[in-house]
Amino acid sequence: MQTGMEILHGSWEILLDASVYILFGLLVGGLLKVFLSPGLVARHLGKGGAGSVVKAALIGIPLPVCSCGVLPIAAALKKQGASNGATTSFLVSTPESGVDSISITYALLDPLMTVARPLAAFFSAMTAGLSQNYFFPPGPDPKVELPPRREEDKTAASCCPAPQAGPLPKRRSLGTLISTGVRFAGGELWNNIAVWFLIGILLSGMITVLVPDSLLAGYGGGLTAKLVMLVIGIPLYTCASASTPIAAALILKGVSPGAALVYLLVGPATSMASLTVLAGILGRRATLYYLAALAASAMFCGILVDFLYGWLGISAQAMAGQAAELIPFPLQLAGALLLLALSIRPVWQALKSLVPGRFGGAAPDSAPCGCPDGDVSGPPLHGFKGS
Repeated sequence: MQTGMEILHGSWEILLDASVYILFGLLVGGLLKVFLSPGLVARHLGKGGAGSVVKAALIGIPLPVCSCGVLPIAAALKKQGASNGATTSFLVSTPESGVDSISITYALLDPLMTVARPLAAFFSAMTAGLSQNYFFPPGPDPKVELPPRREEDKTAASCCPAPQAGPLPKRRSLGTLISTGVRFAGGELWNNIAVWFLIGILLSGMITVLVPDSLLAGYGGGLTAKLVMLVIGIPLYTCASASTPIAAALILKGVSPGAALVYLLVGPATSMASLTVLAGILGRRATLYYLAALAASAMFCGILVDFLYGWLGISAQAMAGQAAELIPFPLQLAGALLLLALSIRPVWQALKSLVPGRFGGAAPDSAPCGCPDGDVSGPPLHGFKGS
């Protein structure tokens, strides 16, 4: 009982430190969703060459999308004619970094890691994307020719029936757009990561209480520690925000910042579930190259970061969490309580999905293409399932 209370206390302290920063990251992520056009993203990534790889990496870094959420986006880009390199670059940089994870990195770690993490994400995305273009070069014209639409389908944007003609929608005001972004941040965006974030907070509390300092400090910052983080991070699923408190707990237990960075890079970008889906999007051989390039770049970045900390004379343990001390306790408390309140619905939905019969049954099936009222027309989308 006492150990359990100590774990909850440690997890609560970490939640307090991170709450205001994660809320700020969610807000920026919601505004990005509103103001960043999906068509613009697809247009710039729908071509082969090194330029699209660079654009994919840069676009993916600020987007707060996890490794599962990015998969359907990557699949759509691939279907629109994007090269393996651009698709892979987007697949790596997007889950490895995001405005939410960058803000929580500043809260729980230190300014150097806050800068190093997105730069390492960019480098690993570039490495993986360019290697894909090298081993699987795009054709001379990667643009996909779409079949001509029937006259009655010209106004349809999906497999849904064409809507009835009507007045053009009014342009939304700036206040309306911001309100929409805030609702998205506290709703869909947080719902997608809340459960995994809370699990990460609890795991960090368990590491703080249960793992002896001598166990992880023995690995230090050598190659063995980075390989251990690589082996642990690749098969596990964890989003960028949820992996940050775990990395902070590992650093406080003696793991080097470079080894922690390896975990921060490979953990969000890979999992057994996402790798199986990737094999269907890119192909098995391309997925193996993706994994090898990601592992190699993560190890290189981890070694470089350890060198920088040593060269600058910075102690990652001493610096960890200092940014959180700038936030007054009442504001931390309000932020933590707000996050817990926002988490009630996604946690309840997760429990319902685990035991559907006990908590009221599964949700009714929706139309496979997301059309309203279950009205679906047009050919099926082979290889994709509605969520």
